[in-house]
Amino acid sequence: MHALTPSARARCRFCDSADTHPFVDLGMSPLCESFLPADALDRVEPFYPLDVFVCGRCFLVQLREYVSPEDIFREYAYFSSYSDSWVAHAAAYSERMIECFDLDSGSFVVELASNDGYLLGNFVARRIPCLGIEPAANVAEAALAAGVPTLVEFFGRRCARELVARGRRADLIAANNVLAQVPDLNDFVAGIAELLAPDGVVTLEFPHLLELIEQNQFDTIYHEHFSYFSLLASERILAAHGLAVFDVEELPTHGGSLRVFARHAGSEPPATTAALEALRKREHEARLDSLAGYAGYAERVAETKRNLLAFLIDAKRAGQRIAGYGAPGKGNTLLNYCGIRGDFLDFTVDRNPYKHGRFLPGTHVPVLPVERLREARPDVILILPWNLRREIAEQLAYTRAWGARLAVPIPRLEVF
Repeated sequence: MHALTPSARARCRFCDSADTHPFVDLGMSPLCESFLPADALDRVEPFYPLDVFVCGRCFLVQLREYVSPEDIFREYAYFSSYSDSWVAHAAAYSERMIECFDLDSGSFVVELASNDGYLLGNFVARRIPCLGIEPAANVAEAALAAGVPTLVEFFGRRCARELVARGRRADLIAANNVLAQVPDLNDFVAGIAELLAPDGVVTLEFPHLLELIEQNQFDTIYHEHFSYFSLLASERILAAHGLAVFDVEELPTHGGSLRVFARHAGSEPPATTAALEALRKREHEARLDSLAGYAGYAERVAETKRNLLAFLIDAKRAGQRIAGYGAPGKGNTLLNYCGIRGDFLDFTVDRNPYKHGRFLPGTHVPVLPVERLREARPDVILILPWNLRREIAEQLAYTRAWGARLAVPIPRLEVF
């Protein structure tokens, strides 16, 4: 790793250390969920650096905060309910938490970044009192319409104190795939500690940094994700606010995630589990507790870019038509980093009607309904949400009729 000059050094958002080091630079990119209407295509579009660094003290991997959460999340294009596998994941989580922690009509469950109510709807159905806290008003509106109580607000100390002042403390706090989207980690985690009941449990799910490194998942880096977590870093952040991790699960979601279980440190949680000890050991063996564990990643990312571009160039030279499947945030990182625009992709399709008729940020590839694939019959379909490849491959089984090939770019290019 080359050294940063002192003037260029960013400070760690958790421990405030200036001992920060380069991890990977993905160039300039727009906000990955800022889909454009047709009348905005000839306007100035802001791009920001995707230059990621790691803290040499606490080993938190992170981006600078170029854009405020208010600018990113007040209106958001991601609706969780459009992924069948994610809805099933949320249902299984809900049932397990109800059983494990004896949640009933006398309990109170809070979800942070509750999106369109896809998860809390399971608690509503079981008549367990709950509250979603979601900053995106357009997404929260869908949750309210589905009967899920939702507070349209960013979560932190102030929000937690207001709820506690009204006598609301949570027996279970679900913070799934939100920690990465929080620039002020200390305010957010301190809020969790305040809102959590004395014997309550918080679960946090986030993509595992070890998987991002080992599986080359660089496209999960974008401005909406300010930080990227190992178990090591997450334990340090929680401990700083009086929360102790007592268990962890490794999940297949988002290409490999962790579900961390924590309680108040003074509540005498049960002894740490074998799974927790095993993962701590694995991260140590991967050297995530030293800068050596982060070296060499940038070159692997660059090689992935070269391989994908070579495949697409060969396909276009052979006269083949290429379309995309999906319009996820990760796809926009991939396309902008690789410079893949309309000269490669004719269009992409998505199940979310909110995105139809709009254009991908930066590349300006049009987003169309899924039915467009049957009409256009492309030769190659590039699956952008590769973490859902099995679900999508089943949905696209009909494309075999005209001999279409499916391509997945991560962790390495695969065509099938």
